[in-house]
Amino acid sequence: MTKIASGLERAFAGQGFAEPSVEDLRDAAGVSLRTLYKYTPSRDDMVHAALEHRHRRYLERVFDALPADRIAALDALMERVGGWMETETSHGCLFHAAVAAAPGDARLRALLERHKGEVAARAAAATGLAGRGIDLLLILEGLTQTWPLHRDAAVASAKRLGRALVEIT
Repeated sequence: MTKIASGLERAFAGQGFAEPSVEDLRDAAGVSLRTLYKYTPSRDDMVHAALEHRHRRYLERVFDALPADRIAALDALMERVGGWMETETSHGCLFHAAVAAAPGDARLRALLERHKGEVAARAAAATGLAGRGIDLLLILEGLTQTWPLHRDAAVASAKRLGRALVEIT
């Protein structure tokens, strides 16, 4: 299933949610149509599988093995989000894009909320900023949205904002 979800994630990240046909998704997953439908019986299930896979990859890449020092962890967190943007998605958040493509899909909305909630909680825990998860999420979301235009300057700005948050806490 990981191979299928990985291929689906790449397809949706590269082409959006409206563009790829089921045949495109089958090709991206590298399996037969029968196998694709066995694991993901509908297009909605394909989107969800792709986003669940992305969720796990993002959390692992951004949060695994952060430094113990809170400032070093904060800086590493911002660098990793910038690195994610550079290598994985220079267009913005795939979760937000999915909800924008299907605004009435409650299941997608719940997945977005769960993803952002976990990001906020893990960022707060990693930086010793208990109770400031939403503040950190706002900084991380700002970084995600400004990175396509400002790249390294966006990362540097996010670091400054994070350090200011540490100082006022």
